[in-house]
Amino acid sequence: MDAPAPLLEVKDLDVGFDTPEGEVHAVNRLNFSIKPGETLALVGESGSGKTQTAMAILGLLAENGHMRGQALFKGQDLLKMTTPELNRYRGSEIAMIFQDPMTSLNPYLRIGKQMVEVVMHHQGRAKADARTRAVEMLRAVRIPDPERCFRQYPHEFSGGMRQRVMVAMGLLCAPDLLIADEPTAALDVTVQVQITHLMSELRKRSNTAIILITHDLGVVAGLCDRVMVMYAGEAVECGSVEQVYYDPKHPYTQGLLDSVPRLDRPEDTDLVAIAGNPPNLLALPEGCKFRDRCPRAFEACREKPPMQLTEDRHAYRCFLGDPK
Repeated sequence: MDAPAPLLEVKDLDVGFDTPEGEVHAVNRLNFSIKPGETLALVGESGSGKTQTAMAILGLLAENGHMRGQALFKGQDLLKMTTPELNRYRGSEIAMIFQDPMTSLNPYLRIGKQMVEVVMHHQGRAKADARTRAVEMLRAVRIPDPERCFRQYPHEFSGGMRQRVMVAMGLLCAPDLLIADEPTAALDVTVQVQITHLMSELRKRSNTAIILITHDLGVVAGLCDRVMVMYAGEAVECGSVEQVYYDPKHPYTQGLLDSVPRLDRPEDTDLVAIAGNPPNLLALPEGCKFRDRCPRAFEACREKPPMQLTEDRHAYRCFLGDPK
């Protein structure tokens, strides 16, 4: 049986921002794809280009931003579409859960009205049906007394509850592709598990593909099929969760994993911090972008390493190690 075609295929994506100091190189020649029903995690430190990748795909860059490359969604290049053309995809076929719910929700409208408008606009449902769907989704993300909360304003919710509302709005139309930017960041551990299960159920029930942007490697392990590790706007490693977690090829990936608390370590074991700071995106260094922070750097790292690929499709951008 032939493998399914990619739902989204990103090719040579560049994202930059014009500033008084010069051009900020946020994303540099990024390539990845995701199939229907698959979950891909984008991980890396703040400023590595994860969120700007998502914003470029949806045409939501700031006014000083610009992009090059392709983002083929069902064969159609999103980067070449006008705003009205993109609006036919946003919210219905592609939905995004934004990182900051307070700036994403309209403070002047009740939660219920905002949710009902999404369903009526994208699915053409009657108002009563849209209201029922909205209340069902609020209940699904464990909002207590959803009928009452449906009539409340965003400022009446805690930060965690606002984040749950954003998750509910992202799932309302059962999109083909869901982009979730730190969807569990403001939630306590028990609610994180509930939201993760909800997204997993959506994937199984609707064959929805999910791009998860996160710092939480625990959430990645429980939800995702593949991981792409980003550093200074580049992909430095990409593979299955098992490949990246149990056989990391790039020193940066190893540093991220070493910095996570683990129960199987002795109690007196200190967490390992990655030394130094990410490079200045206004003036990226030549060669390997991680060279100045890497404990294993050597002379060859002054040249840019190519993306290497093992026989089992584990990709990494490093001179260390040979593809197997």
